[in-house]
Amino acid sequence: MGIHMKKIKQQIGKGIKRVIQSARRQEPGIDGILVTVGLCVIALLLCVVMKDSLKVFIETIVGAMTTEAQNILTGVTP
Repeated sequence: MGIHMKKIKQQIGKGIKRVIQSARRQEPGIDGILVTVGLCVIALLLCVVMKDSLKVFIETIVGAMTTEAQNILTGVTP
């Protein structure tokens, strides 16, 4: 019975080592997914917190782009 128990302990030890090794290994691409999700959460928080500032910022950019597009279409250069 002593030899049989030794084999069982060895098999359990090997199984534990395999589980630990697979837990340490990361699947390819999982880091990119986590970064993307994190950035989306940060962007949403910024939109909620800085709603008014963000609105002014976007309006300024859109206004400048509209003016530039009108200048290009009419051939007017500053």
